Amino acid sequence: MPRTRIKICGLTREEDVQAAVAAGADAVGFVFYEKSPRYVTPARAAELIALLPPYVTPVGLFVNHTAQQVADTVAVAPISLLQFHGDETAQQCAEAARAAGRAFVRVFRVKPDTSGAELLEYERLCRASSGLFSGLLLDTFVDAYGGAGKVFDWSLIPKDLAHRAVLSGGLSVQNVTGAVASVRPYAVDVSSGVERAKGIKDARLIAEFIRGVRAADATFEKDPHHENPG
Repeated sequence: MPRTRIKICGLTREEDVQAAVAAGADAVGFVFYEKSPRYVTPARAAELIALLPPYVTPVGLFVNHTAQQVADTVAVAPISLLQFHGDETAQQCAEAARAAGRAFVRVFRVKPDTSGAELLEYERLCRASSGLFSGLLLDTFVDAYGGAGKVFDWSLIPKDLAHRAVLSGGLSVQNVTGAVASVRPYAVDVSSGVERAKGIKDARLIAEFIRGVRAADATFEKDPHHENPG
């Protein structure tokens, strides 16, 4: 089984970028939503991205930005992947991705009554909108943008979607091993679950979180026939 990819999001400090890289993160995220406590300017993101070694992917989080705003941000901060968390339609995401010349991930905020069929149909719409669509990130629905920090019912995720989706929403050191073992997502995305304060990461929690993911991966290496129960 392939290993689960890991993104540490909402980075604002040099030491947090270094901690994520040292712990083995595959991607790091920078929040361009000005109302977020984890907001960074494009110029600040560029400074942090300059610290990254090859093959660690910098991701930019956007909320209801125009295509021009996204393109202008990418022109300053050399992010590799866009992540849309607002009320953007699939077509608006596609237009922004085309303007920036970057692939994109679309966030779906899962409600208690969300069905598996709804998730699959939304993914189909996004994929049909653009060849730049990279996949869905599944987060918990709350009346806010940019990440909820709350868990949703993982059993709602269809088995034939999980392996290509990014799981987010309330992940932490305490639950990530179980989450990966249960859902078997392509990747996981964490922000508040590895913080000691909003926008301030904890290097120990980052390392423990990544070890938790790898513990679940090791279980699947021993039992490759284990299936997602969803």
